Amino acid sequence: MGTSSHIFSRRTFLGVAGTGLIVPPMALTSSQAQAGTSATEDTSSVFRFCLNTATIRSHKLSLPDEIDLAARVGYDGIEPWTREIDEFLQRGGKLGELRKRLRDRNLRVESAIGFPTWMVDDDAQRARGFDQMKREMEWIAELGGNRIAAPPAGAYNPPVLDLKRVAERYAQLLEIGQSMGVTPQLEIWGGSANLSRLSEAAFVLVECGHPDACALFDVFHIYRGGSRPEGLRVFNGAALHVFHMNDYPGDPPREKIRDSDRVFPGEGVAPLTQILRILRDIGFHGALSLELFNPQYAKMEVETVARRGLESMREAVKKALSAEMG
Repeated sequence: MGTSSHIFSRRTFLGVAGTGLIVPPMALTSSQAQAGTSATEDTSSVFRFCLNTATIRSHKLSLPDEIDLAARVGYDGIEPWTREIDEFLQRGGKLGELRKRLRDRNLRVESAIGFPTWMVDDDAQRARGFDQMKREMEWIAELGGNRIAAPPAGAYNPPVLDLKRVAERYAQLLEIGQSMGVTPQLEIWGGSANLSRLSEAAFVLVECGHPDACALFDVFHIYRGGSRPEGLRVFNGAALHVFHMNDYPGDPPREKIRDSDRVFPGEGVAPLTQILRILRDIGFHGALSLELFNPQYAKMEVETVARRGLESMREAVKKALSAEMG
C-alpha cells in the first residue's frame, strides 16, 4: 500500500474538518461546555446502555429470550448478531414478531453484528459480501433498527489492502444503506491486517466522501490495534453511534491479548475514565454496548452476567463523569 493512503495532508485535514467527521482541536472547548452535565443530573443519562448478544451467547438463549432478558435487566437496547436472526428465521420465526416484542418491551435495536466480506479485493467474494450485507440490512430495517456493523471481515489476514479502495467500497455500502434506511458503521479490529487503527478508520471515513460515514469503535480493539485513546478526540461524536464497552487485563501483553481475555468494565486496566470523558467531550450521546467473549462468564447465571455488565457500565460512567461535577 502506498503511503498516500495513510497520510493526511494539511490541506486535506482543513478541508474535512467541517464535514462532521473530524473535530478541529479548537472546537473541543465549546463541545465540552455544551456536553457538560450539572452536579444534580444522573450521569448515566449521557449515554444509552446496550447488550451485545455475544456477551451471553454461551448460554444459548433464543433471540426472543435475549430480548426479554435485556429488557428485564434494564438495558435501553440490544445489539444482536445477524446469525441469530438467521437462525430465528430458519426455525420459522417472523421478523414482525420480533419487532413487536421489542416495541412492547421498549427496547431498541441499536446495531447488529455480521461478517460480510464487503471490502476484499476478490470480486466474487466481495459481491457475495455485498449481497449478504443487503440481506442483513433488510432484516435490521424490518426490526426497526437503522445501523449495522461493517467490519474488515475476510480481510483479517494479509494482504494489506489499499485504503482508497476500501473507502470506495465503503461509500458503495453507504449508498445501499441510505436507500434502505440502515447505516453501515465502519468497524476496526485491533488484530487485523486491515482497519486495525483509529487513524486508518479516519482515512476511510474522510476519503469515502459520504455524509453518512460513521465508525464503530471498541475499548478492546483500540488497545489491541495500538491506537492511543487520545485519537478519539479528532472524531465528531455525531459520527459515532455505538461504542463497544469492555475492559482488559494488564497481562497478557497487548500483542498477544485475545477477545476471550475481555472482562467487565472496571475490572481491568483500560483507561475507561479517559475514554468516556473524551466521548462526552466530542459530543457522543449514543449507546455503550457491552461486548464480551470471556468463557469464564459462561459458568455464571445468564441474568447475573447481563445485570453485572449493565451495572459495571453505569458505574464506569458515574466514576468518569461525576468526579468532575463536585
